[in-house]
This record gives sequence, C-alpha cells and structure tokens, in this order.
Amino acid sequence: MTCRSPLLRPLLGLLAAAALVVLPLAMASAAEPPSTAPLFALTLADAENRPLPLESLRGRPLLVNFWARWCAPCRKEIPELAALQQRHAGRGLVVVGIAVEEADKRAALAEFARAHDMDYRWLIGGTERSIELMRALGNTKSGLPFTVFIDRDGRLQQAKLGAMSGAEMDAAVRALF
Repeated sequence: MTCRSPLLRPLLGLLAAAALVVLPLAMASAAEPPSTAPLFALTLADAENRPLPLESLRGRPLLVNFWARWCAPCRKEIPELAALQQRHAGRGLVVVGIAVEEADKRAALAEFARAHDMDYRWLIGGTERSIELMRALGNTKSGLPFTVFIDRDGRLQQAKLGAMSGAEMDAAVRALF
C-alpha cells in the first residue's frame, strides 16, 4: 500500500515511529522471568561434602547469592546477607550462598567462610555449573555477585547482577512475603 495523500504521509510516519517504541516495551513487560527449574534440579555439596538437593528448599522464600573468594563486592555483601538471614529467619527466609569455585577448594572456602562470619548456608557450585545456572537465571554476563530472590511458589521475583546494599536486599526480601 502506498500513501499518495500529503496529509496522511506524516501521520503514518508518526504511527510507525510510535509502534517501534511501544511494541518492544509491551513485549518486554510481558516477558516471563527465567524459570527456577534449573536451580531446583541441582544437588550441591556444603563444606563438609554433605549433599543438599535444592528441591528441598522449594516452598520457602529464598535469597540465592552467587559469590567467589576473589570477588571484592561479594565479600562486602557477606555481613548484609548474614544480617538478613538473622532478621528474617523467623519468617522462613533461607539465604543460600553458592560458591562459584571448584570442590577441590573446599578447605579454603570453609576457612574463608569462617573468617568472614558466613553464618548462613553456603554450597559449592563449581565454576562451570554455577556459570550455567547463573545464565539460566538471567545473568547473561556471568558476573559476580549475582543474587536472586525466589518466592514460596518457586518463582523468580528479582535478580540483581552486582553488589546490593542492605536496604536493597531487605526491600527485595520483604516483597517475597
């Protein structure tokens, strides 16, 4: 179809430009958050090499934080994560740290956790498996720290790449209840 009317031509151009802006916005807002199925399908080991099927955490509000010993922003978040676990444990919140490191570093990870008062549950994810899981949960850059907030129904409510303040974490956790 061609437009021969000089009055309609600018109007059609405006409508086309508006569609280029509005349609992607509408499609982005309708996008579903990533599935948490890959997370709940895993079984990871803790510092004592005890396996924990993550499926056993389904039905509880979760904060899952991916971290590594060499990550300075990860270290900065640890006190906030510990405080959050303590503040909201009575409401059922489970804070889980997943170390993006290999199991052969278990002793060094345990020493790091003790030195940094990581009094919340942490597991060893392995580098490649953790990166795959972070990507599945929406972290396409595979950066650290990466934190996801999952509600009691197992739905991803929020994900954040980069360090979070205690206030940001607290607000995201409150939204889970």
